[in-house]
Amino acid sequence: MSTESPSPAGDQRAPSGSTGRKAADKSARTRAREFALQAIYQHLVGRNAAADIDAFTRDLAGFHKADSVHFDALLHGCIAQAAELDALVTPRLDRPLVELSPIEHGVLWIGAYEFQHCLDVPWRVVLNECIELAKSFGGTDGHKYVNGVLHQLAAQLRPAEVAAAPARAVVRKPTP
Repeated sequence: MSTESPSPAGDQRAPSGSTGRKAADKSARTRAREFALQAIYQHLVGRNAAADIDAFTRDLAGFHKADSVHFDALLHGCIAQAAELDALVTPRLDRPLVELSPIEHGVLWIGAYEFQHCLDVPWRVVLNECIELAKSFGGTDGHKYVNGVLHQLAAQLRPAEVAAAPARAVVRKPTP
């Protein structure tokens, strides 16, 4: 017998370990980032051409729910600016770039690209979306690494926006 009860809407709760976000709740831009990461992975691992990856990805189930314009910008922008994005990211790494997983590498490209070119997206949204990508597709603690690198990059690429953001309160447990 399950100890979980259905929510008031009758939906079952998300399984433990999941992000708690149902597929239906994802925005079109979130979906675009997910498809872009999968496409960038194909480029990083298979060295497939951007046009071939683009055509393949558009045929995947669920792509019609993604923001195709944002997907195009991320996929083609990241591949076209790969050297520049790597140059931005590399000084913040604690290991050689070639030792990053292709998922972490792709997420860092997406974050760096959005910080530079998607100024309509607040820096914290870029950071949070990239952390969620790393959680969903990457290794166990890859999201922590992505967070550290992109947080530093945000301070460089969007200094006024980062400086203007209120500091997050640190919640401390009371000592007994």
